Amino acid sequence: MLLQRVQESGKRDFSVGWRYFSLTQVNSRRPRWKVWKTREKVAGNEAFRAAQAARCQGGEAFLRFHYALLAARHVDESDIDAPAVLREVAGQAGLDVERFKADLKATTLEALGRDHTEAVERYGAFGTPTFVIPAAAAAAYVRIRPAPEGEAALATFDEVIDAIGRPYLLEIKRATPPADALM
Repeated sequence: MLLQRVQESGKRDFSVGWRYFSLTQVNSRRPRWKVWKTREKVAGNEAFRAAQAARCQGGEAFLRFHYALLAARHVDESDIDAPAVLREVAGQAGLDVERFKADLKATTLEALGRDHTEAVERYGAFGTPTFVIPAAAAAAYVRIRPAPEGEAALATFDEVIDAIGRPYLLEIKRATPPADALM
């Protein structure tokens, strides 16, 4: 959501290349098992296939779908593997829903396997979202919630990019005291 707000502001010049990454895979204790090859029902796989189906309608359609899917998951707390939710998100994103349904049936998880493997092997990714800054040869997992708005979104984005580019800064993690400790 932070990147969406920064992009929509038009005040920062950067591009985003959205790639797939499976938390289920990275947290699996079965080394040979792959979420993109199994016939098992795996959390996230339908959402990945849906995103790939949205890509079939072009980059702008994918971006609208992707942001709507993130909102469905993180704001509405919807099950983004549910077919009805995916169709609703596709409609909200302005996709041709009939084409989306057809593309979804034909879509495989090959791109997930390729992207996930590269993220782990090349960048050491272990979570999502992982920001990759090619010019700095740096990558970092960044968790921001809720995403700030307006100028705070721009300032946060600048601070995150600056921190990722500092090779000596390895981790920042905010301590979260128990709620009763704050009283």
